[in-house]
Amino acid sequence: MRYLVFISSCFLLSCSSVYKKLQRTTGDVACVQQFKPAFATAFYTTQVDVVGKHLSGILVFKQMPDSSTRIVFTSETGPTFFDFEFTANGNFTVHYILDQMNKKAVIKTLRKDFELVLLHNISPANGYLLTDTTQHLHYYAFPQEKGTNYYVTNESCTELFRAEKSSKRKPVVVAQMLNYQNGLPDTIGITHKKFNFTIALKRLERNVAR
Repeated sequence: MRYLVFISSCFLLSCSSVYKKLQRTTGDVACVQQFKPAFATAFYTTQVDVVGKHLSGILVFKQMPDSSTRIVFTSETGPTFFDFEFTANGNFTVHYILDQMNKKAVIKTLRKDFELVLLHNISPANGYLLTDTTQHLHYYAFPQEKGTNYYVTNESCTELFRAEKSSKRKPVVVAQMLNYQNGLPDTIGITHKKFNFTIALKRLERNVAR
């Protein structure tokens, strides 16, 4: 009986939400828009590690005249891994992707990762604020088709600590955008929690800020 109680307790703990302790409150959820990267043309050295495979090269963010954002990842020797486009109205287009990467699951994963970093498809009208009173953190929550995107800041919404794409119970992807200069993060890191997949970006000096 004692063993069964222990197993039941472990199951309940594993199923509890890490967001359960957060308290919903009022606040200006639009404040997180200040952390939306202000790309004109920005170059990042990029390292991708996924289930034992490694890719490296240069990733370029470019805002187009129609306000869409193009994301192009090329190797150091020239070949392109992928070329994506996010439009201002929320649409997504694959202009090119390497045959070995051309799988629905891969494309969907990359799309959701970059949406999290770009603060894409988040509307203040649908967002709400949660507070962690013990850690003095604000969680700006934006429900998605599946799960929720959280942007975690200090209480004054002047510093972004991390972004989380989460299920009902816990983060499945965590992104950090660090050391903003002229509206651009110097470092971007994306980590998946369910499998071994990380993306690390470091800004190059030749960036042109908007």
